[in-house]
Amino acid sequence: MNRPSRPVRVLAPALAAGSLLTVVACANDGGASDTVSVSPAAERSPSPSATPALTRAGAKAALITAADLEDDWTQANDAASWRNKLLIDKVDVAAFLRTKTNAAECQRLLDSLYSDSLLGRASGGSALAGFTDPHARLLYQVGDYGRDAMTKTLDWLRSLPKKCNQFTATGSDGGKRTVQVVAAKLPAAGDAREGVTVTLRGTANGEPTTLTLDVAALRVGASGAAVTNGGPRGAQHTSTEAAVREGARRLTDVLAGKTPTGNPSEFD
Repeated sequence: MNRPSRPVRVLAPALAAGSLLTVVACANDGGASDTVSVSPAAERSPSPSATPALTRAGAKAALITAADLEDDWTQANDAASWRNKLLIDKVDVAAFLRTKTNAAECQRLLDSLYSDSLLGRASGGSALAGFTDPHARLLYQVGDYGRDAMTKTLDWLRSLPKKCNQFTATGSDGGKRTVQVVAAKLPAAGDAREGVTVTLRGTANGEPTTLTLDVAALRVGASGAAVTNGGPRGAQHTSTEAAVREGARRLTDVLAGKTPTGNPSEFD
């Protein structure tokens, strides 16, 4: 399978910088207001709910390893250059009779899968790691994207099985493909998570072809992670679930100032 070739940009989900809160309490009593002052030390103390920013070093420590995945995966050294030409497709807008806006959402899905930019641009530290087995590739990205951006991405993923349940697209070689998007069940991990399975069937260079990808995203605080996993023989759902579960655990540990158990992935 010809997989994405993307510039070495460590791309990943987002953990927004934790904010320092200044507490001012005001009480209204017959038009009068009282200000409750706090000590300078208290003003400098972070709120219990504030989350620290994910640094570059923290993002690398939060990467999953081959040991975190089920089945026989090997860490790759060229994941930052992966690209899959089967995902260079133009959605058939004319087929979306009454919901043309849905065509744009489906195009966004294909484009983000090709460019490995499912979560957009990280606003802070980020990192990625890739793993291969004989028939599939798994890409894991983690980073600081901001809570609002992560929430919007998860909402978008949740909408895709309805908006893009099945549609047609034309490949760069002129071949027609049918794309199907269905919801995927994920383990309860992190603060929120969403997943879909994307199956592309059609022709490539005149030959029948099928590509199946598990696509998942998770959020911990304001940081997030994305998983894409699959190939021409399907996607190993147990490996996707393991990546989400262990990725959320590692990210949670890093954000809490702990060192995740197991060796962090060695990838720049």
